[in-house]
Amino acid sequence: MQQYAPSSPLCVNTIFISDIHLGFKGCQADALLNFLESVDARKVYLVGDIIDIWQMKKSIHWPPSHIKILEKLVRMSIDGVDIIYIPGNHDEVLRQYTGLSIGNISLRQKDVHVTAQGIRLLVLHGDAFDSVIQSNKAIGLIGSHLYDRIIDLNHYFNAARSKFGFNHWSLATFLKNKMENAIHYIANFRRALTYEAQRNGLDGVVCGHIHHPEITEEEGILYCNDGDWVENSTALIEHLDGQLKLITWRQGTLYSETGLPQDKKASHA
Repeated sequence: MQQYAPSSPLCVNTIFISDIHLGFKGCQADALLNFLESVDARKVYLVGDIIDIWQMKKSIHWPPSHIKILEKLVRMSIDGVDIIYIPGNHDEVLRQYTGLSIGNISLRQKDVHVTAQGIRLLVLHGDAFDSVIQSNKAIGLIGSHLYDRIIDLNHYFNAARSKFGFNHWSLATFLKNKMENAIHYIANFRRALTYEAQRNGLDGVVCGHIHHPEITEEEGILYCNDGDWVENSTALIEHLDGQLKLITWRQGTLYSETGLPQDKKASHA
């Protein structure tokens, strides 16, 4: 796959990132910091699970790289970048402060973003549409514990791969793509989020939560899941001309950039 190493900052209108999970040892903080330092944006959406308070209740993992992420975001806000923080389920304690603004940083339950092309996007984390978590929070916590163990295993596996010059590989993503129940779950999640955007009279939705980056269309509604910085190191970006692209950032480079399939672009032109 072609890789791009920009010699100057990539200038964009908007960055959407979620599921960073600061405080969790599986967080790819170094990759995220490199990405943030390589992109010049006017607005940044933090689409939930930025700080993993669930994990920090069990054990504290807070290396310098995690501090640097928060410092970078604060510096960006001081430089005039609008930062909108939409808490997720792992940092849900911050939801009690939605509506609060400090300088250019605002906490919101959800938001509507209008792109340079006039596309109106509902922006929210997405956990409210997760039937497993909503029906039984204890099951969600058990799933989170299992996920932690998979990420631990994946960390050691990728450390060995890197010694032989192989790229990062996600065991969790592999399992999701192979398990029929997981495939149905992702499809149902996508369907629920696009219906919510449609119900609100909007053109699309940007979300996170399920660690499954994707940009597609569901019955005429644009669906953008910006992924995560544990398994995939992905973000959604809006270019200066309003084009939306899902990017993967690895080893200090723009590893890949994908948009809507050609046959689905016309309805959003």
